[in-house]
Formats: sequence, C-alpha cells, structure tokens
Amino acid sequence: MAKVPGLPDAGHAPGALFESHRWVGSPHWDVDAVHDILRRWRKVADEYPGDRMFVTEAVVAGAHRLARYLRADEMHTAFNFDYLKAPWDANALRSAIDSTLSALAPVEAPATWVLSTHDETRHVTRYGRRHSGAATMGFDTAEASDLSLGVRRARAAALLTLALPGTAYIYQGEELGLPEVEDLPEELLQDPTWERSGRTARGRDGCRVPLPWAGQHPPFGFSPPGVDPWLPQPQQWAQFSAQVQQQDPRSMLSLYRAVLHLRRSLPDLHVPGLTWRPAAAGVLTFDRGESFRCVVNLSDRPVSLVGAGRPLIASGFVDGDQLPPDTSVWLDRNIG
Repeated sequence: MAKVPGLPDAGHAPGALFESHRWVGSPHWDVDAVHDILRRWRKVADEYPGDRMFVTEAVVAGAHRLARYLRADEMHTAFNFDYLKAPWDANALRSAIDSTLSALAPVEAPATWVLSTHDETRHVTRYGRRHSGAATMGFDTAEASDLSLGVRRARAAALLTLALPGTAYIYQGEELGLPEVEDLPEELLQDPTWERSGRTARGRDGCRVPLPWAGQHPPFGFSPPGVDPWLPQPQQWAQFSAQVQQQDPRSMLSLYRAVLHLRRSLPDLHVPGLTWRPAAAGVLTFDRGESFRCVVNLSDRPVSLVGAGRPLIASGFVDGDQLPPDTSVWLDRNIG
C-alpha cells in the first residue's frame, strides 16, 4: 500500500519467512505513508450513517507500532498477534496482555484477543506441544502433540480470552475444539507455502479444512453428500460435529455457548480495565468490575481457591477448592 521512494531492497535472505512482526525500518512494510491511505478510508466510512467498524490485520513490530494504526482518525481495531503467538505460559501471556493494554491506552482503542486464525496452527494442537507458541504462517516444528492436553488448555484459554477487556475473535472451528489436520495428502495441499518452501513446510491448509456440521461421514453436512469440499475432512471429525456437540453439556461447543452467554450478561465484563492480583507461580488472577474474578492455572499443580469467591463457570472439573492444572474458572468474588 505504501513503499519508500526508489524501491530499495528489503535485504531479506533467500528463503526468508514472512516475519513482518520482526521487521523494523522495512522499505515496504509499516511505512509511514500507509497511514494517509487509512485516514482516507476512515473518512469514507464516516460519511455513512449507523455504526461502522474497521479491523486491520497489521502485523508490525510490537504493540506500540500497532497503536499507530488505531489513532482516532484511522482504524477502529486491530488483530492482536502478540497474544495469539504467546506460548501456554503465564509470564508470556501476561506480558502480551499488559503490553497490549498499555500500548492502546493512549489512543483509547479497544484491545482484541484471538487464539487461532486461518494462518496459524490451531491452538488445540499447538497447546499440546512442548513448544506451544505459534510459528510464522504454519512453519511449525514437526513436533508431536498431546491432543488431550491441548484440549484442556484450549478450554482454559477460552475462559481467559473471553474474560479480558475488549473484543474477542473466534476462528471458525475453534468453538468445536478442532485440531490441526496434519496428515493431508501432499497432492491435495493448496497453500503456496508448500511449493515456495521447496516442499519442506506444509503450510496452513491444516487449519483451513471445512467444518463438520452433522452426520457420521464426510463432508459432514458442509456440502451435499458426494460433493467434496476443497480439502478433505478426517473421518474422526464425526465426534467434533456441531450436531454431536450440542447434545453434550461437557463439549467444547457447550462451553463456548455458556461462556459467551455469561460474558454478555455479567455487568463487570462490560467495563474497561482489569486488576492483577497476587498469585502463585504459573497462575494468572485478575479482577474486573465490582465482583468478577478470573483464575487461570497454567502450572503443573493444583492451586487453592479458598476465599477466592463462588465459581460461576470452569473450563474443567474443579474438585472442591482446588483448581487443577490447565484449568480456568470465573468467580463472583463477593460470594464464597
């Protein structure tokens, strides 16, 4: 959209990845002149009646660079990739949350929170790996995933994400707990990453497989029977279909529906800001409003909830006053 006059070389090495979140002083990315274009767009949008909202996908070097896109006369919101790429680690997630809120406060823009996108390995799979942060556009290490662990962490991450101030984006299939499809036949891969990498990186097709809606066999209601979608769905996705999950109160879909209902109905989640509370190592605890508290246990041991409040919803089974590892809970801290 904007480039430095003279079109100087960017200086990327052969085979360089699209790692724009690391680029500083690039001649073709995050160039100052792009903001003139965004201001013109905003003026056009503001000419129309009713509510309008721009969302930018600006993958730039840090939250403070991102805030420049959210000034009052530019975009309204922006995807938050620092939070998405953070590993399942209390310090990393808190750092991403704090830096985001701090950077956006001067421009009075709302934060956004997202766990998966069409460009990243689905977080159910990522969170089950030893290295759980998101790599660039599907360039993940060939590392096995413990999907049962990934599901527990994904459920806990849903409560964390939906408790934060701002806007949450849910990538299609996230609410079904879909894992990455890692065994697509090579001849069916469509992401240009596959060819551009010399067939060494399978790319992003694994997170773009169509959703399973209903039935016991592909295409699971996504297309008419016998009509193959653009990528094949695994047969084992029958267990993830919306039809199956809506009948199970313990399913990922049921959890998302319950949490989204609470998020809309709790007044404390409609006010800005959060307040961190002292917590054990590997645990995130914060309050919002007059009575809301969120506790996320990212450690490998249970933590006590004594005196923390009355549970409203939890991502997993809570045994008495002990919050298990890889589990989140929402509490009313004025009742307990």
